[in-house]
Amino acid sequence: MGDMLKTGLEWLASKRTACMASTITYRRGLTSKSISATVGRPDKEAVDEMNIRVSSTTIDFLFLNSDFATTFTKPERGDVIEYEGRTYEVMDFAGQGHWRWSGRPGITIRVHTKQVS
Repeated sequence: MGDMLKTGLEWLASKRTACMASTITYRRGLTSKSISATVGRPDKEAVDEMNIRVSSTTIDFLFLNSDFATTFTKPERGDVIEYEGRTYEVMDFAGQGHWRWSGRPGITIRVHTKQVS
């Protein structure tokens, strides 16, 4: 029997993409790709390296690694996402990084962004 948890998480991620996602354009330099992503608007609060509490409302985009990895390897700071006529830049948030796995590694990428236009 295979890894039932991995199989279940992959199925759930595919359903989230099929039922809750919108098309975004992910851009790095002159290279771009249209992919399906789920939009999240988490309120974030963190303590930075100077022990100052930082809070912000950011936009996170969740997408399948299998859709992303065919063009890019991992998200990079400064990459751009275009969504609904607005432009978002991939950014670090209070030392927490600019992306992370959402759930089991290798399935869903969560990218942190700020709106720049």
